[in-house]
Amino acid sequence: MGAAIGLREDFDGSRLRGLAKRTREANQMRRLLALAEIYDGNSRGDAARIGGVGLQTIRDWVLRFNAKGPDGLIDGKAPGRAPKLNDAQRQELARMVESGPIPAVHGVVRWRLIDLAQWLWEEYRIRVAKQTLSRQLRAMGFRKLSARPRHRVHNEHAAEAFKKTSPGSWRRSRAGRPRAPR
Repeated sequence: MGAAIGLREDFDGSRLRGLAKRTREANQMRRLLALAEIYDGNSRGDAARIGGVGLQTIRDWVLRFNAKGPDGLIDGKAPGRAPKLNDAQRQELARMVESGPIPAVHGVVRWRLIDLAQWLWEEYRIRVAKQTLSRQLRAMGFRKLSARPRHRVHNEHAAEAFKKTSPGSWRRSRAGRPRAPR
């Protein structure tokens, strides 16, 4: 069994308790109090009991505390998955969307998400889902716009002739008409 990793020399138990008292982060407070127990000479098992964790977690806290001090005990945001498209590819995608497709070259008269995803595959060999591509384009400031669908044989002038209109007598107000005698 190996020796326990030592704590930094520039802190002590009372100073960690003071930091725990002033912090607004509940998890950082719990970790500081657990490490204060180690500074006071208690076992790491006692520190694990106070922190409500196992010995391996106490070891991880000690490593984080030794590397970054009390700020190392604050929960950070996970970095998440790296984006599929880098900045240069995003700029090229934006240029393609702004310039529009060339029907003879791209085979389409307007860009759809699936067409852009296909273009990304042919250009960079990167497979991107339509939903992901939509999210990327929205983050770049593009909005999905589409024309209202219109039937190919629709005739505006013929539709105007068949519109229902109210008879003239219904359009006048009652106040202007003479009353019938009773």
